[in-house]
Amino acid sequence: MFARFGLRSLAALTASAVSALTIAGTAAHADTGTEEKALLKGSTTASYFWDDASGRAGDTGLPASGKPMQKGLAASPSWPLLTEGYVVYKGKKMPFFVGDRGPGEPSNRGIMLDLDAKTFAALTGGRFNSATLGVDGVGGQGHIDVDYVITKWGDGVGKKNHPVPFSTGAWAKRDKNPATPPQTDADTSSAGGQLVDAPETAGPGVVGTSLMAGVLVIAGGGVVLGGDRLRALIKR
Repeated sequence: MFARFGLRSLAALTASAVSALTIAGTAAHADTGTEEKALLKGSTTASYFWDDASGRAGDTGLPASGKPMQKGLAASPSWPLLTEGYVVYKGKKMPFFVGDRGPGEPSNRGIMLDLDAKTFAALTGGRFNSATLGVDGVGGQGHIDVDYVITKWGDGVGKKNHPVPFSTGAWAKRDKNPATPPQTDADTSSAGGQLVDAPETAGPGVVGTSLMAGVLVIAGGGVVLGGDRLRALIKR
């Protein structure tokens, strides 16, 4: 009787473990591919601009990509045109695509991204002024330190790695060797100017293997114990 009770308990425990395996595997699978893959991460100082070919406020003409000036259009001194990604500033995340070249001389001083004025306003809590093409309500602030993430490289010329000054001419050279994606590491601090990812959530294969091993140990233990020892454990 005790042996039959023990085996039923063992079977129930095994079934519970298998159920957990199924749920965990399903959850892990559901989370797969829900976020865009990061091709490059880093941080820089960003300025802002708004070139609508009106000639106002130092306007230099329409963007180099041929795309009309719009929210989300950024300028880079070296990334390929139409490269896509997003920036993060004080917890606020905004998407962008590279539609123009710049900053010029400021990139020699580490200002490696020129955001459109509307995006800059959204990040800083300011207001875009359509008359002056500037951002009001930020106390004259013209630069912010941002984290950037590249999710798609443009197909044209340009450097597919951390940005370099406009004066290097990298914007006119075709880069056939994109930067290696960020390495997974337990340390979430920056390394060499490139932010490091936190460990990825284990995929269904890893979860399944671990839980199945536990199931087999439980089941195997029941078989090995058997007879008198099993009955002794049940009586405790």
